[in-house]
Amino acid sequence: MVKLSDRLQHLADMVSENTVLADVGTDHGYIPIYLLQSKKIKKAYAMDIGKGPLQRAKEHIEECGLGDYIETRLSDGVAALSLDEADTILIAGMGGGLVLHILTEGESVVAAADELILQPQSEIERVREYLYQKGYVIDKEDMVCEDGKYYPMMHVDMRKNMQREFSYSKEEWQVIYRYGEHLLREKHTVLHQYLLYRLEQYEQIAAGLEKQQNTEKIAARKTEVEKEIACINAALSYWKEQQ
Repeated sequence: MVKLSDRLQHLADMVSENTVLADVGTDHGYIPIYLLQSKKIKKAYAMDIGKGPLQRAKEHIEECGLGDYIETRLSDGVAALSLDEADTILIAGMGGGLVLHILTEGESVVAAADELILQPQSEIERVREYLYQKGYVIDKEDMVCEDGKYYPMMHVDMRKNMQREFSYSKEEWQVIYRYGEHLLREKHTVLHQYLLYRLEQYEQIAAGLEKQQNTEKIAARKTEVEKEIACINAALSYWKEQQ
């Protein structure tokens, strides 16, 4: 059985059983291979915009004898996926801007799926904000640290209707978009580690700025850093609740 990295394993764990998976940006095709080998899913589409990665995925799939169960498709996002072909759409390992491009350009196909599993490498607050504004339900979140990098990921249940258990102010929403409602409320250990790491970084930056001449540029940077520190501290306040 193929061995997954910690990040890929956590993504695979989010996939529901007995589903048909579309792995968008499949790269080596490891996730669909693993899920078929473990008999968790019925079928998969391994999709990538790059011919090179798709060829590598195809070779790995054939080596594992799974050519009848995993179909490779050259595709920009979900463009090569028809409505209702996949129950689960997994989009991981790419920037948030690209994730949003795939979600918006392929909205009809995305909306027809039962679940989305997303792991943007950047601009995750933009992705979360888009999902909430569309009324999509983020029902699970996870976060791993691998090789010194932090990877938040989320599960979106497309079958559920948005029902808010908590109401938030505009400022609170900004914290949630950035760090994740479930990660915060569950006091996720890796998120806590990440917040402390980022707080230390920004406090060092702030200390360095204090030593510089207070030009207009430096003043603007100080304001940016102060906002970042305030946002991190607002997130860390979740760990102080009920203590």
